Amino acid sequence: MKISVVIPVRDEERSIRPLLDNLLAQTQRPDEIVITDGGSTDATRDIIFEYIQTGAPIKLIEVDHALPGRGRNLAVQASQFDWIALIDAGIRPDQTWLLRLAEKAEGDNSVDVVYGSWAPITDSFFKECAAIAYVPPAIPTDGGYLRPRSIASALMRKTVWQAVGGFPEHLRSGEDLVFMNNIESAGHRCVSEPLALVHWELKPSLSTTFSRFVSYSRNNIRAGLWRQWQFVILSRYAVLLILTLPVFLVGPWWLLLPFTACVAMWFARALVAIRRNRLCYPATLTRNLSRLFGITSVIVVLDAAAIIGTFEWLLKDSFRGNAQATVEADDGA
Repeated sequence: MKISVVIPVRDEERSIRPLLDNLLAQTQRPDEIVITDGGSTDATRDIIFEYIQTGAPIKLIEVDHALPGRGRNLAVQASQFDWIALIDAGIRPDQTWLLRLAEKAEGDNSVDVVYGSWAPITDSFFKECAAIAYVPPAIPTDGGYLRPRSIASALMRKTVWQAVGGFPEHLRSGEDLVFMNNIESAGHRCVSEPLALVHWELKPSLSTTFSRFVSYSRNNIRAGLWRQWQFVILSRYAVLLILTLPVFLVGPWWLLLPFTACVAMWFARALVAIRRNRLCYPATLTRNLSRLFGITSVIVVLDAAAIIGTFEWLLKDSFRGNAQATVEADDGA
């Protein structure tokens, strides 16, 4: 099995070298690595050229502007082989990642797509709380622990990519979900390999998490996936807003009721998150109490990002058109 590994990048000078080192040290080495640089202004391209000059099987495509969907499409188009492995910058694959994916595909000729597993890197207390707050917990399976499918840990036939028309190119995020949904709707056979594991870097602070999720929120609506996230969030706060209306009849003290309900909702969601992740992140009672406040803070920030991202979509996409919105999303990436 000949495999092309496809990677979209932009301003990844801190992460591209570890990723390439990990890929070139795989127990099954990629037959080629095709990278699309979508307009880096840092040293990303220079680092990639260093590897090319040493003889590494890397092909670099340079374009001025490319969101992740277009970056992947250009790289797949330029790939030589029938099987495409997908991964992202900022991801650290286990040494057997590609081998595990390939073995799963080779074991059954009817397989079109193999999704590996992934895990967040929790090397700080904040990242630990963030992972518990918004990363889906791993589910135990016969082959190991598995999280929901991710395009950053996947192997597929090139014909699958062709059949569904590739990735949407106008989205800053969410393009992977649309692409995977299209694969499922087209009836391609997809399987999972829990042992094909990659490790994902989380944002290291509340401010960077907020910025990232504002972008996610806006693009989630652009992708038509708002019911899976914003609808639930906005419905909760709409109920709380309705609860404030009697203030005009009862007086300002009434606001204590919706405020208390809001805080109780935040802490209740944090407690549920801790319980759901008790197998992934076991801890003492004392540590879980500390986590409770950290997780609650992350939940508040995520809700704020979802709401602000929704208003950004209304102002920048709904009223101004997708063409201008795409340019702005690219410039703000």
